[in-house]
Amino acid sequence: MPDYKEPDASTIEHARSLDEQDPLRHFRAEFIIPSKADLTSPTLETQQDERSSSSSRSSPSTTTSSSSSSSSPDPSSPCIYLCGNSLGLQPRRTSALIQTHLSTWAKKGVYGHFTKMADSPLPPFMNADEVVAEQMATIVGARPDEVAIMQTLTANLHLMMMTFYRPTKDRYKILLEGKAFPSDHYAVESQIRLHDLDPDEAMILIKNEDDDTSTSTSSSSSSATHCTTSNLTTQSILSTIDHHACSTALILLPGIQYYTGQYFDMRAITAHAHSKGIAIGWDLAHAVGNVPLQLHDWGMDFAVWCNYKYINGGPGVIGGLFVHERHGRVDDDAAVEDGGAGFKAGYRGRLTGWWGGDKSVRFRMENKFIPIPGAQGFQLSNPSIIDLTALYSSLSIFNRATISALREKSVRLTAYLEHLLVLLLEGPSAFASSSTSTSTSNPAFTIITPSEPSSRGAQLSIKLSAGLLESVMKHLEEKGVVVDERKPDVVRVAPAPLYNSFEDVCAFVKVFEDALVSAVRAGEESEKKEGAVMVDGGKEEKGWAGIK
Repeated sequence: MPDYKEPDASTIEHARSLDEQDPLRHFRAEFIIPSKADLTSPTLETQQDERSSSSSRSSPSTTTSSSSSSSSPDPSSPCIYLCGNSLGLQPRRTSALIQTHLSTWAKKGVYGHFTKMADSPLPPFMNADEVVAEQMATIVGARPDEVAIMQTLTANLHLMMMTFYRPTKDRYKILLEGKAFPSDHYAVESQIRLHDLDPDEAMILIKNEDDDTSTSTSSSSSSATHCTTSNLTTQSILSTIDHHACSTALILLPGIQYYTGQYFDMRAITAHAHSKGIAIGWDLAHAVGNVPLQLHDWGMDFAVWCNYKYINGGPGVIGGLFVHERHGRVDDDAAVEDGGAGFKAGYRGRLTGWWGGDKSVRFRMENKFIPIPGAQGFQLSNPSIIDLTALYSSLSIFNRATISALREKSVRLTAYLEHLLVLLLEGPSAFASSSTSTSTSNPAFTIITPSEPSSRGAQLSIKLSAGLLESVMKHLEEKGVVVDERKPDVVRVAPAPLYNSFEDVCAFVKVFEDALVSAVRAGEESEKKEGAVMVDGGKEEKGWAGIK
């Protein structure tokens, strides 16, 4: 781990020196970073796509280096985008590749399914899902035949539970994290009801054995800066599994908790579940593209994820699915008989569709399902080639950068962010702007993400004092800073190593400090002001609460 204790660690100059030492810094130029003018413009006519790649590398700190809250952001400079945990940025290559796909469709029509164009890097439509699955397998640590690119996260979760949740009289419970993302909770609850069971009895929410006990494992962080009592300990998870082992049919957990950013010990928890004879699946929405994974080696039964966060596939893009090879094996004669009433040995029961059938016999139209071995045998319908093209674009960048190198940079970026935030609380302030003037007994904010790098991904979740969120978010947006919030008081900040820089992090903390000063001074008046875009979006009627 790098040492950020240097006296000048909080200066823009020091941040730039860190960027100069970053071997991945050139990848930033491969993404379109919105300008501050883009964020506020009511139209798309800002010539975003015509900006040179050098503009994406230009300083985000030109409006914040003085830390003056009265300064206006330079509208032509890139925003400070630290929201890849919600929606990743667009790779520059994506637009051109999608146009290539559209041209193929325009010039070849149905022949595009089978024709490889000499001047296009894209595969024929028929094989696009296999190519992208192979790219994805490298990132998630799986065999290519264990990965399918299909559907969306919650749809895939339902498909997996139809296969892996087979309740009996004795084993009928599903263990779920107590603060799971709502869509996971809804999916589990509805699956239980579909089996005519009572969620109050069959859905077990895992909580800490002692919710008042901090789970922080870092000796370098004081209680004045970190408060991790909301994190779920591995021991609590294992103890809950032990307590309900004889009556549990399935466990579903997140790889990284969406609210706190906590990274769970998937290998240990999976092994413990299997030692009790329980199937376990993982929601990897906040883990894929964020941390290195070894899904095959860790032995999890299944996993599902979205591809619009750290993977940068675009809003609502097609999702991903992992099924361990032991569940994807298909005997030569393994087929559904009697319309699905019976299954021969070697076949894992599932909901089926024609895209999961053997390509060599798919067009015989014999109404006899011959599954593709592996995860791709769980596919239902033709995947969107536009979606797959967007993923192909981003995953090509990932595999050039490598997930291991990205994780190394991510650890450094988040540690730097953490260090600068701690400086704000432990003061006197290392920045030029006013102090937040808060005591350590009642700080303006605390960090609720674990301080130990192995227990978190890129994201730090910052819990503000009551009443500060709306004012802080409004100030950040006015200064061209993009993060997201979770009501009533949490700001989530996620430096993405593919396109974020140390200068981004330093510039954010400077603006964040000014936002805190302004919010503390404003007090209750902040609640009367017009809400910010992201804050208003957090209200249920506007839908932001439904975006992970």
